[in-house]
Amino acid sequence: MTDLATLIAKDAIRDLASRYMRGQDRLDQALQLATFWPDSTTDYGIFKGSGPDFVDFAQNLLTEHLANQHIIGQHLIEFDPADPARAYGEVYYYAFHRILDDGAPTDMVISGRYLDRYEQRNGEWRFAHRSEFVDWARKEPAADAILTTDLAACLMGRHDMQDRSYDRAWLATA
Repeated sequence: MTDLATLIAKDAIRDLASRYMRGQDRLDQALQLATFWPDSTTDYGIFKGSGPDFVDFAQNLLTEHLANQHIIGQHLIEFDPADPARAYGEVYYYAFHRILDDGAPTDMVISGRYLDRYEQRNGEWRFAHRSEFVDWARKEPAADAILTTDLAACLMGRHDMQDRSYDRAWLATA
């Protein structure tokens, strides 16, 4: 692979990871599903199976949450020297989940890494395999009452596809 081809492929793979996270956070099943090859595999510990089946599992699980935000950190991508249409990656993440725990708003934070195998088919990169490893986690009562007082006028995001990030007509004229 030329240096330029490597840069283009890495950008496409980083975009793939971003689309995966957006699909999770906005409950956009079609977007998240489009990040996996139909014959892909996953192992998240709490779920092991195909990529498409994981999307169903995750979308159903996250629907019960009040909010989610996944932040992606460093992303190491290495190409298979024997097959430039295959690459391996390690992506650090920080995942915030607002849940109800015994009826009380609770923040669950999980931090870890994804270990991935990417494959390019017909010019498109997708996950061929994705595993999630948790490095640490914590749970504590929600402490953001300031959003109802000092920051009450803030524009608030949504945990679904009604989030303003999907409203291109609004953004085009904002």
